[in-house]
Amino acid sequence: MTIHGRVLDLRGPASGYHDFHPDISLNFQCNRFLEWIGPEAHDEIATAVSNVRTYEQWIEAFLALAAQTRAAGRVLAAGYYDRAGEFFMPPQDVRKAAARARFLDTMREQYGVQPDRISYGGAWLPAYDLRPEQSSAKQTMVVFGGYDSYIEEFLPMLTAITAEGHRVVAFEGPGQGSALEDAGLVLTREWERPVAAVLDHYGLDDVTAVGISLGGGLVIRAAAFEPRIRRAVAWDILDDFLEAIGRQIAPGAARVVHALLTLRARRTIDAASAGATRSPVSQWGLWQVMHITCTSSPHDFFAFARALTTRSVSGRVTADVLLLAGTDDHYVPLHQLYRQARNLTAARSVTTRVFTAAEQASNHCQIGNVGAAVRTILSWVDTLSAASPPS
Repeated sequence: MTIHGRVLDLRGPASGYHDFHPDISLNFQCNRFLEWIGPEAHDEIATAVSNVRTYEQWIEAFLALAAQTRAAGRVLAAGYYDRAGEFFMPPQDVRKAAARARFLDTMREQYGVQPDRISYGGAWLPAYDLRPEQSSAKQTMVVFGGYDSYIEEFLPMLTAITAEGHRVVAFEGPGQGSALEDAGLVLTREWERPVAAVLDHYGLDDVTAVGISLGGGLVIRAAAFEPRIRRAVAWDILDDFLEAIGRQIAPGAARVVHALLTLRARRTIDAASAGATRSPVSQWGLWQVMHITCTSSPHDFFAFARALTTRSVSGRVTADVLLLAGTDDHYVPLHQLYRQARNLTAARSVTTRVFTAAEQASNHCQIGNVGAAVRTILSWVDTLSAASPPS
């Protein structure tokens, strides 16, 4: 693997969480891409979004920034800016496929990798097997994202973990990245199935599974049914998808939707959703989740989201578990951390870590100081390994 792209400095200063935009969602996305590109991107991101008021303006601003940085020879930054622009494009946008292809080609070229294709469900899952330079790895870490993520976005972090001596197998499951867009696999809550396919393909046993964002809920589901996961990291928790989605709509929305689903009030849910999507973030969120779940109506999606909870399976997990959360996560309420910890009644051990604004790591998935989260994970793994050395 020949790396030309940035490797996240796990011990260097944090990129920090900055005020780029008054919209909390857009501001988070700005900080997300700053994290992966590096501090040199701060001023150009701030300039790009200074007059952005709509998602179309956002798309145009970042596609222009991608072209500008690519012309200047800053290839990695250009790839991430293409991804930033593509992120808010609806599936039918004619610019989407090209922006996505530029992002993927850039990341794979910059990090000298190409995905393996793992047979799954009549289709395939893309996966990367990143190995440390030394012949024997400390631990094998199986990493996946959540929702609509691309595993390539995390390559600066994944290569940093590999540099610490760990083997990293990173993959996209149904509903994510190329598994969705190229292989046609839509999101499933039975996450133990794609995990098992990956473990079988590489002949893995005794792994640390790390689920990012929605993956923090999916990893608990997988660990409940897959005994080869000996250590599970929920980064962050997301034990109830409907609650997280409802939080983006309005306070108390999840409870109302849950009640309407119980009453089978399909027409009411669909009509109410049409009104709720007048706001750009709700509109984007609804058609995106319907895309990744292949549901044809708001009612059907919300029914799927209600089933995407770990409450009924957390008590089956026997692995060691690490739960990460931020005090100011605008997607996942902090009480999900404590609820998940209580529900892991059979886990070998449960460790929690809450990140704060003072650490520049209090928002979703510790954007602003991802290094702090990775250091926490690696320290936890090393401590468990020292306590239980291989036989």
